[in-house]
Amino acid sequence: MSMSTFSAPSAFTLVAPETATGQAKELLAAVKGSLGLVPNMTRAMVRAPAVLDAYLQMSGALAKGALPAKTREQIALAVAEANECGYCLAAHSTIGKLVGLAPEQILAARKGHAADASTNALIAFAKVVVEKRGRVEVGDVAAVRAAGFGDDAIAEVVANVALNLFTNYFNHVAGTPIDFPAAPAL
Repeated sequence: MSMSTFSAPSAFTLVAPETATGQAKELLAAVKGSLGLVPNMTRAMVRAPAVLDAYLQMSGALAKGALPAKTREQIALAVAEANECGYCLAAHSTIGKLVGLAPEQILAARKGHAADASTNALIAFAKVVVEKRGRVEVGDVAAVRAAGFGDDAIAEVVANVALNLFTNYFNHVAGTPIDFPAAPAL
């Protein structure tokens, strides 16, 4: 899949952490405290503090789930590629490296695959959830169960897909400038 030359109708103005006030200031400080930096996406989301708060709460809750960080990043990459989100591809390619994904694992995830059979079942399922807009078939779920996963893992995949759909769509609408190294073309 090639990236289209999509442009947002109007890019959001980014909030500078040093000029933020109130809840926006608190949220951006929390982002900096946990990541060591304040990515442009969070600086755009904080235009509506409830949006950034929702993102942080959902991503924080899913980080406590059963799916490992590498798998969550692979799902994020598969979803970002399906939605042609250059911002999320750049961010999750960088984060993927930080959590231990090799370059070939990052590229495979973008294509909706993984070398490990059990992880492949989860990534392929995530891609199907996106492609079918959640209207998966019995066989799609059966493939995940055949790989040894239960309803808990299936639910977490769906939640991770939803989180990444949110960020993909948000960045499309916001026109968020990419502040991570650009992901290579497939």
